Amino acid sequence: MRVFVDTNVFLYAAGRAHPKRDACARVLRKIAEGSLDATVNSEVLQEILYVLSRRGRREDGVALARNVAALFPELLSVTREDMDMAFELALRHPHLPVRDAVHAGTMLRSGLKRVISVDEDLDQIPEIERVDPADV
Repeated sequence: MRVFVDTNVFLYAAGRAHPKRDACARVLRKIAEGSLDATVNSEVLQEILYVLSRRGRREDGVALARNVAALFPELLSVTREDMDMAFELALRHPHLPVRDAVHAGTMLRSGLKRVISVDEDLDQIPEIERVDPADV
């Protein structure tokens, strides 16, 4: 079963020492070796660039986004249908971060029901099952 990988998995795996770093890095190794069928959308790359640029680490952001893009031969695009779903999710779940709503919209349109993420905000969406990287 194909899973969506949330941005935070890449950021933790590539970041400084953190209790979640090893589990996130293990997820990426499984994807690279082909034992985990996973995907991302183009918004994940944008979010990596945004977060690291905001932290004054633009070059690191570009390098990480390029590495993530290389890991996935095909990126899911973010369509108008995804955005319409994101709008609905944002209204239904007022505490859901907007980027999570966009990712969820892409997932639901694409028939993906599982996301690997450390972000418990995604637990608000009953149609999606969040899997913590430590459980992969």
